[in-house]
Amino acid sequence: KKGIARFIPLVVIAMVAVIGTYLLKDYLNFQALADNREALLEFRDDNYLLVIVGFILIYAAITAFALPGAGIASITGGFLFSLFPGTLINMFAFTLGAVITFLAVRYGFGDAAAKKMEESGGFASKIKKGFDENQWETLFIVRQLPILPFLTNVALSVIGVPLWRFVITTFFGILPGA
Repeated sequence: KKGIARFIPLVVIAMVAVIGTYLLKDYLNFQALADNREALLEFRDDNYLLVIVGFILIYAAITAFALPGAGIASITGGFLFSLFPGTLINMFAFTLGAVITFLAVRYGFGDAAAKKMEESGGFASKIKKGFDENQWETLFIVRQLPILPFLTNVALSVIGVPLWRFVITTFFGILPGA
């Protein structure tokens, strides 16, 4: 993981986040959902599986690229697919987007940062050690707080959380918000 190529996923995420935020800010809101209610329901009824896949990809992109509208996406999932399976679809879509960010950061600099934290012997090392001793509990608590989920995904990658633990705690930890 040496060289500038490892930063390509991070650059792509940053570029899409900036461009997407600028272009989509007027479209990912409650008014757009209300204005397009009938068309969305009709399209869903005619193309149910396509709408599920499309919704998952859009919600995952919103999460991965820190685009505005994650709250609207969760509500839209419930609106389109009802409580069940809407909640599961929301959980899967958010987790997929979070994993994309997590892996991009890990690939770019996360592994090196986690190693430096561990080897530093200072305050950062103590934080990492304390976090590692209570990872499951801490991860579930972090996922209960829907504050800056993109930065949470970045931080968890930098701290060195194992991918499988990140996936499990993200999927089940976001249940209340899903």
